[in-house]
Amino acid sequence: MTDVTADYLALKRSVAAVQLPKDVIRAFGADAVTFLQGQISQDIANLQPGESRWALILEPQGKVDAWVRVWGGSQSDEILIDCDAGSGQLVIDRLNRFRMRVKVELELLDWQCIALRGPECPAVDSPELIAELKGTVSWAGVAGVDLLGPQVTVPQGIHVAGLAAFDSVRIEAGWPAMGSELGAQLEPKIIPAEAGQWLIDASVSFTKGCYTGQELVARVDSRGNNTPRNLRGLVIASNVIPPLGAEIMVDDQPRGTITSVGESLDLRAPVALGYVHRSVEVPAQALVRWPAVGALAGGEVAAQIRELPLLMA
Repeated sequence: MTDVTADYLALKRSVAAVQLPKDVIRAFGADAVTFLQGQISQDIANLQPGESRWALILEPQGKVDAWVRVWGGSQSDEILIDCDAGSGQLVIDRLNRFRMRVKVELELLDWQCIALRGPECPAVDSPELIAELKGTVSWAGVAGVDLLGPQVTVPQGIHVAGLAAFDSVRIEAGWPAMGSELGAQLEPKIIPAEAGQWLIDASVSFTKGCYTGQELVARVDSRGNNTPRNLRGLVIASNVIPPLGAEIMVDDQPRGTITSVGESLDLRAPVALGYVHRSVEVPAQALVRWPAVGALAGGEVAAQIRELPLLMA
């Protein structure tokens, strides 16, 4: 067990390392690149070994099955894909549904991930960062590097933080997580633009050829981002942390649900993410309300709905 306060301060003021659960998939075979090129939103035709790009894997109707990072493999017929823990088999199952008469195999690897975040994060090419794959990450200005491989160790002298503080900083930055803000397991499923235009900019190529689910992404882009809901941040007005799934009420009408919760020391308040109906103009005052379930007492707490990110480094 780590000290959540010390973890948060290291992530925001210096640098911290987190053992981040990840699933890593290896796609290999003569048709690996061309197959994936037709299944994901990003252009990977010229992806170099060790280079990475964010990508969406979509339903044919254009809703999000997965948000992943795609890496060039060490061989020309190999691609690596990493995603949040628990999503790897879902990604494989989704890709296998379209894997017909192509020479490509998919397998889960037993790999680890160390995530470095903070203003003093070493550069990705620093010699002290040793891993098979190294990729930069930026959470609303919070610098970061992810290290992936069969065995990855924390660089010497860097504070080791737990997932609680890591998740709070993620929420402040408005960075969506699979299973919470994105993924095939959500109901209703998410249209990519609902998570934010920045995610489209980071994950979609509008110049590559066709891919599964492309039509909806292109239509929303051409008509403007007038999606049914938008991912928003919430700052809770007391020290009560609402449960996941709590309703976001505006003018006594349900306008969304809580998808992630954490505690922000910089804002001195609990914080949350949630998809909110487009009719709600931010900032807006809200009540977050939840019923009694088992040992959990029902309750409600005031909150302010805000644009993301909640904090910019």
